[in-house]
Amino acid sequence: QVQLVESGGGLVQAGGSLRLSCAASTSISTISLMGWYRQAPGKQRELVAQLVSATTTNYADSVKGRFTISGDNAKNTVYLQMNSLKPDDTAVYYCNARKFSRGGLVYDNWGQGTQVTVSS
Repeated sequence: QVQLVESGGGLVQAGGSLRLSCAASTSISTISLMGWYRQAPGKQRELVAQLVSATTTNYADSVKGRFTISGDNAKNTVYLQMNSLKPDDTAVYYCNARKFSRGGLVYDNWGQGTQVTVSS
């Protein structure tokens, strides 16, 4: 298992930027997939961005070109840089870590979430 602690959420005006951080209790190089998800009121949780490897990332179409996910192995931290924020980006953002082995899923852990509110 891994503990995840998010930070960096807050209130920002449309067009502004925020950087979310997710500090892991273990080396992120040992984690198979790390990602950011979000859940808006009344909506299902959705994938925002995923760090598959040091050079491979996935993004939701709605955030491509605006958000960037990155990892810092030395700090065991994954970041989500969010630029050109829109009111539709308002949600609770969650960090996720999944580890797989040949036997399948080893763990699927979530952080507590951090609120991002974008005002128009």
